[in-house]
Amino acid sequence: MARPPWDAIRIMSATPVRRMIKPLTEPSTKHAVGRLAGSLLAVAALAAPTDAGARVSRAKRAAPAAATVAVDYGINLAGLPIGTARLAGSFDRDRYMMDVSAVLTGLVGAITGGKGSARASGSFSAAPQPGAFAIATQTASSGIAVRMALAHGNVVQAEITPPLIDMQDRVPVTPANKRGIIDPVSALLMPTQGRGEPLDPENCNRTLPVFDGATRFNVVLSYAETRPVQKPGYAGPVLVCNARYQAVAGHRPDRPGVKFMEENREMSVWLAPVEGTRVLIPLRISVLTTIGTNIIEATRWSQSGTPTTTGTAGTGVAGNSVAQASLAGQ
Repeated sequence: MARPPWDAIRIMSATPVRRMIKPLTEPSTKHAVGRLAGSLLAVAALAAPTDAGARVSRAKRAAPAAATVAVDYGINLAGLPIGTARLAGSFDRDRYMMDVSAVLTGLVGAITGGKGSARASGSFSAAPQPGAFAIATQTASSGIAVRMALAHGNVVQAEITPPLIDMQDRVPVTPANKRGIIDPVSALLMPTQGRGEPLDPENCNRTLPVFDGATRFNVVLSYAETRPVQKPGYAGPVLVCNARYQAVAGHRPDRPGVKFMEENREMSVWLAPVEGTRVLIPLRISVLTTIGTNIIEATRWSQSGTPTTTGTAGTGVAGNSVAQASLAGQ
């Protein structure tokens, strides 16, 4: 099945990864990433670590506290609410940590039991450079965990637990496909480009080279418009970016879902600036699927830290985690 650009951010369970990370010497086709529950979550929200806003320099002169943001989302499919999600990030100079959690609710949740969480951390300049990524998903009948270690945009170690079944029609993932990439959670972090202004249309125009541990694909963004938005905790303009999905490796090219996503023109993301930083994060994501449009839209935005006058978000104290990722080694 094809993975939408945002579907690569998988909902994670609290199941710890119990095996050591293995060097990337095994055939990459053994590392196919499991599906989300019904592939209904186009993106998983982040659960803020309890100390997300507590990083303070221990130098003689204390540096300003890290800027933090927490965003709650509602998840809808074909107009019906099917879940909730959370995104939270901590940004300290050029370092970041982002956490994700999500849970399917209502009838869909009762049937699938879908839930999970994820974490990524690293540094950023023109683009994120993750150092670590972990994600685990759980449904009523199965679960999967993925962990990666990275250096300078290159995957150096990875593990998927349990290992997944080989598919002979899968496009092989080569060592070159694991270089110059970002993980799915870090793909939500958009550093400012061009003149450095958060609402510069150039901040939409970028290609995200995503690798989720088994599948390599591009998310190609392009500027559509700037529009005003008002949400609890946020009032101001956002960038609306069109999105395209490009399969690169690890996919099964003859699957109908892959072809559907490659031809899909009904995908977009709204990017909002995080006050006091030079990064933007999604306020809304919309992806057309074969059973309706999947929309993940912010219901609440809160911030803390040391804001500047360039942002548009309202400030507030970011809440604690709604679900912590209990991942061994993280």
